[in-house]
Amino acid sequence: MASSPSCSASRLQRRQFPTAAHLAAWARFAPRANQSAGTNKTATTGKGNPWLASTLGEITAVLARSDTFLGERYRRLSRRRGKRRAIVATGNSILTVVWHLLTDPDARFHDLGSGHYDSRYHQRQQHNLIRQLERITGQKVILATA
Repeated sequence: MASSPSCSASRLQRRQFPTAAHLAAWARFAPRANQSAGTNKTATTGKGNPWLASTLGEITAVLARSDTFLGERYRRLSRRRGKRRAIVATGNSILTVVWHLLTDPDARFHDLGSGHYDSRYHQRQQHNLIRQLERITGQKVILATA
């Protein structure tokens, strides 16, 4: 059942969806910006294909329980933004991966792992703390391993 969107998407030609964003917008899994006078308002993604939406929701539910990059993405987003928005964002990521795999025959999926966000956060935090020390002391800071 989960392979039905991929099979139908494989029949589509590249000119119908030139980018992954076009596919996500067609499936109504793309974020929409609804602004008026600089105020952000809530906006729905719209009515898309209900079978595709339910399949992406099921895939996201399975991923939420897995130890993968997309599973960690869902968990991080659901804590901050809520489960529904996390489902849409993770579904968008799934559609992006599917688009790349279908359009490029040489493309292979490589999962970054659930620790990807944590490692990036620690590297960024270390870099920012070094820059703060350099600003405060006015000297170049070099870390040495112990």
